[in-house]
Amino acid sequence: MTLSIGVLGLGSVFSGPYAALISKLEQEGRVRLTAGYDPDPDKRSAAAERFGIDTSAGRPEDLIGRNDLDIVLVLTSMNQHGALARAALAAGKHVLVEKPMSTSLEDARALLEAAAAAPGQLVCAPHIVLSPTYREMHRRVRDGEIGDLHLARARYGWSGPWWGRWFYESGGGALFDLGVYNLTSLCGFFGSVRRVTAMVGTAVPKREVNGELVTVRADDNAHIVLDFGNARFASIATGFTMQKYRSPAIELYGATGVLQLLGDDWAPDGFEQWTNERGSWELFGERDPHWPWTDGLRHLVECVENGTSTVTRPEHAFHALEVMLAAKRSATEGRVIEVTSTFPDLDYSTPTRAAGDTHAVHDPRTS
Repeated sequence: MTLSIGVLGLGSVFSGPYAALISKLEQEGRVRLTAGYDPDPDKRSAAAERFGIDTSAGRPEDLIGRNDLDIVLVLTSMNQHGALARAALAAGKHVLVEKPMSTSLEDARALLEAAAAAPGQLVCAPHIVLSPTYREMHRRVRDGEIGDLHLARARYGWSGPWWGRWFYESGGGALFDLGVYNLTSLCGFFGSVRRVTAMVGTAVPKREVNGELVTVRADDNAHIVLDFGNARFASIATGFTMQKYRSPAIELYGATGVLQLLGDDWAPDGFEQWTNERGSWELFGERDPHWPWTDGLRHLVECVENGTSTVTRPEHAFHALEVMLAAKRSATEGRVIEVTSTFPDLDYSTPTRAAGDTHAVHDPRTS
């Protein structure tokens, strides 16, 4: 089986990370990159020349309507994600949509309904729960190795993009672009969020984008507190406001131990574990340093090949969107916001990249 791929959005996310994975899958004979669309004629020309694909589609709908495509990747600006993914599902395609799945809850709910009725599968970024490091940490949490989870902290940010205005326009922002990673991670460990309290704002009112000074109309700085029920809490610090950092991406505090994901959750560098029984830290090195954050595409291809459901459920992405929108509302209204959606626990029984053996390195540090 060779699955034919069409791409909506031929910018840097496609031409770098996704193109690298597609090339690998093509070498394995599993996919064929067939067509692409972008409103920018220069990007269309560059993609046609570099990849030898058909970029003649005049509109996204023209690409979606092609009969020779099995999978459509939606890699456009955020405001377009929901409508394009829904149209591709309605056309019978398997769909991968970058994060967030939509920028409005109404649109995201329609996308969930479309996915439930469509013959094709829907995979929503981010794909962090597929990494071997995340999977191993998830197993240890579910096996009770650090006891019941009580508290967590997460962090991801950087100084901000300089190549796209839409990051700083309505529908963009650091929460949708960055915070979604930590939120997806924490929900995978704790389950569904019950309530949200947040401070979300714009710390840098003007940004330079492609040499031009633009007014920032989206959030670039956020601190979020999550209530998972039963006095289980977590916080997320995120924004286009962090120059550098040296701290774990995720810290999970349980009744009898601690787990810390090193690096970033989208680019993990192994993890550390403390248990009261052992009385020392153990360092577990990264088993797959080349794991790509685009791995959801490989997983989608694998699930289509095997006729299985994906680990990354659209309901998880919908819940993350509701929480992010609740965080923005909390910041505006100055109060706690209730969250109503839920999602199923991660099920790793479907085929995905093997976690492999874990080899610990003793760390003599004490608490």
